[in-house]
Formats: sequence, C-alpha cells, structure tokens
Amino acid sequence: MNALVGSLLDVVLLALQLYSYVIIASAIFSWLYAFNIINSSNQIINTIGRVLYNLTEPALRPIRRFMPDLGGVDISPVILLLIIWFLQNFIARLAYGI
Repeated sequence: MNALVGSLLDVVLLALQLYSYVIIASAIFSWLYAFNIINSSNQIINTIGRVLYNLTEPALRPIRRFMPDLGGVDISPVILLLIIWFLQNFIARLAYGI
C-alpha cells in the first residue's frame, strides 16, 4: 500500500511541476503579447494564447480577487508559483520524510 501512495504522490508532484511550467509560459507569452513582439493576428499565436489563458485563469482568478491593485503589475502568477512550491515541499516531506 505504501508503494501505491508513494506513486500517486509522485504523479501529483509531477503534475504540479508541469503546471508551474505552464504558468511561467503563460506569463512570458503575456509579456510578449503586451509588448507586441509576437504577431497578434496570427491564428496559431492566438490559439496558443487562448490555451494558456484557459489553463491558468481558473487558478489565478481567486488570487487576483484578493490582491490589491498594484497599478498594472500582476504578481498573481508569482503567488501561485509560491503556493505550488509550498505544496510540492509539503508533499515531498510527507511522502519521503525529508
């Protein structure tokens, strides 16, 4: 039974790591889009942007609701990455006794 729980926690850790990469990609994409570095009229770019937005917005929306207005600076991805980092450390300590 310990092997099953350990394997499930490994999958959760991997999913959290992959989601953190998606958050970072979404933040970089939004900067590139905002500074007009990438072509916003390209259909592939718009599709990538929509996919990244749909993957990250459900997790970022509750954080943005509680964050004060910082004058156009959005630090909600940083807050979410810190939460993911905390969860990863908590799960690793729980699973491996580190």
